Amino acid sequence: MKMRQLRALSCVTLLTVVVLATARPKSGPDHKCKSGPVDLVFLIDSSRSVRPHEFETMRKFMIDILNTLDIGLDATRVGVIQYSSQVRSEFSLMAHSKLENMVKGINEIIPLAQGTMTGLAIRYMMNEAFTVEQGDRPRVPNVAVIVTDGRPQDRVAEVAAEAREKGIEIFAVGVARADMTSLRAMASPPFEDHVFLVESFDLIHQFGLQFQDKLCGVDLCLESDHGCEHICESSPGSYHCLCLQGYKLNEDGRTCAAIDLCAEGKHNCEQVCVSAPGVFTCDCNKGYQLNEDERTCSMIQYCSFGNHSCDHNCMNVLNGYFCTCKEGYRLLGDGKTCQAIDLCAEGKHDCEQICVNMAPGVFTCDCNEGYRLNEDEKSCEPIDLCAEGKHDCEQICISAPGVFTCDCNKGFKLNKDKKTCTNMEMCNTVEHGCEYQCVNTPGSYYCICPEGQLLQEDGKSCGTCKSANIDLVLLIDGSKSVRPQNFELVKKFVNQVVDSLDVSAHGTRVGLVQYSSRVRTEFPLNMYHTAEEIKAAVMKVEYMEKGTMTGLALKHMLENSFAEAEGARPASRNIPRVGLVFTDGRSQDDISEYAKKAKEAGITMYAVGVGKAVEDELREIASEPVEKHFYYTTDFSAISTIAENLKLNVCPEESQGEIEVKDPCACENLVEFQQSTMSSLEQLTQKLTAMTTRLEQLENQLLSRK
Repeated sequence: MKMRQLRALSCVTLLTVVVLATARPKSGPDHKCKSGPVDLVFLIDSSRSVRPHEFETMRKFMIDILNTLDIGLDATRVGVIQYSSQVRSEFSLMAHSKLENMVKGINEIIPLAQGTMTGLAIRYMMNEAFTVEQGDRPRVPNVAVIVTDGRPQDRVAEVAAEAREKGIEIFAVGVARADMTSLRAMASPPFEDHVFLVESFDLIHQFGLQFQDKLCGVDLCLESDHGCEHICESSPGSYHCLCLQGYKLNEDGRTCAAIDLCAEGKHNCEQVCVSAPGVFTCDCNKGYQLNEDERTCSMIQYCSFGNHSCDHNCMNVLNGYFCTCKEGYRLLGDGKTCQAIDLCAEGKHDCEQICVNMAPGVFTCDCNEGYRLNEDEKSCEPIDLCAEGKHDCEQICISAPGVFTCDCNKGFKLNKDKKTCTNMEMCNTVEHGCEYQCVNTPGSYYCICPEGQLLQEDGKSCGTCKSANIDLVLLIDGSKSVRPQNFELVKKFVNQVVDSLDVSAHGTRVGLVQYSSRVRTEFPLNMYHTAEEIKAAVMKVEYMEKGTMTGLALKHMLENSFAEAEGARPASRNIPRVGLVFTDGRSQDDISEYAKKAKEAGITMYAVGVGKAVEDELREIASEPVEKHFYYTTDFSAISTIAENLKLNVCPEESQGEIEVKDPCACENLVEFQQSTMSSLEQLTQKLTAMTTRLEQLENQLLSRK
């Protein structure tokens, strides 16, 4: 047997020498650069810190690298992703098969110029760019080049490690302000081959030259001093070391250590294990012999002659025997007699509630009534009949382990069957105080008024007037013809209207919609409940520009803005619904259909026109009487006068539920206008006199200096 071990060790040693000799790199001057196939993705930082001329340098850097590669769907595929605070794929691995198309795509990139979310970009690259749908090929190396000039604003270490685990080889190129710690966290090892830091974008071509040598397919095992002890295996732009069979790679990634299966316990020898690199043979202790299976050992069988007094089992040992017991029994002090083991009685179990002794040394667990045994067959959980739906309660089920009781919602009482509930009809059992009629709801009630009357703020009394209690939606024209400076005047007009209203959740609610070629709800009726909140929101509204689709805006108002989901109160509450349209020109679509439908739906419509607004369209939008529901002025600077003259009352005795726009031609308004004009002229005259006096003083001072 010793000779057999020596022969095995000699064979392994000879094999090691032969392979090591063949694993050495060949030398030679004429090793050509061979391209691909490689799936290559550039991940470029286009944050605001990258200046335009620097981005042009980075653009040229990518094109220079592409010019050295064998581009093609069956050779090297290239994708480009740019990132800042967001990530945008410029073109995927499968987008282009020709170099000129890739160069064109790179020259058309427009920088994002925002933050630096590098971790977000790496995750996008891993989950999107390197997928079969985007052109990634199986069994083709995945290579990523990350170019950045700053510190990431998010976490990169974890997502970069995940990308590397998926087989993506990452080169990290830092420029100027880049953080070396972050570059090393992103790059693949060894860092000396995958991390590059240059002082400026003008020097980035230095990395391009090194990277071209790595990516073009140079066999580094043949061309470099790789230091592998046994075997060197190349990959695009890199290499890694392997070991002969029976050896494993050390932590330095280059040297190998013999695998001692005996020392590691990776054998099935019964007694003695004899080790060689990656293999072993078995042997036996003195007094034993190796069986035919070459694993187990046998000894003298003393028990087979019947010379023992064991209660259960006899086991041979050198020059004798000893007694053992069957499973579930223990050996007593005499070394021969066996006693049954009751694990439950001895407390040697892990049952949460009940232990049941099944046989000697065997137990099972059980649970108390109302509990069930979990899948671990040890712990118990209460049976929740309510949660499992195993009850017949009409409203509320209250659970206890294995049982339940029923209860009712507020406003209901449990019947004698202890299952069903009866509505207590609070209108009949409480002092509801409703002036006209009380309506029951489950566990509560509300008051209603007769047709033609409105429920007042106390929620109980009725009346014909409910001042400042409306749902108002303003449609403002944001088309290109309005212009930004005039749009600011429109917003001030809206806020002047809001100032005249009693805004609250229970009073007037205001919603705002802007329209041009499309329609956008700036805020619905139920978003803000104070005038200050609404005015602040109005001033933040951004100007849309483009066309004038007034008909589309009316449709949106009718179908969406006055929906209960957006804060309009139910029609049964008799809260007036008012729509006010502000426009400066002719609509580019038909307004007739939805102007008519809005008024038929009970919405009181007002039309305010400025500049090139068409009077016929304004009249078609406005409710009857038309003269009190539309207003027109030629100049945006005069719209503040409209807001001042809008008197919002919904009491019939005040304005018949209308927003009253003062007629500028009425006598009392002409007098008011004349008085205001005269006052303004007088103030201007006083200012002119003061300025004239000041000019005379300055002239006298100049003359006196001469």
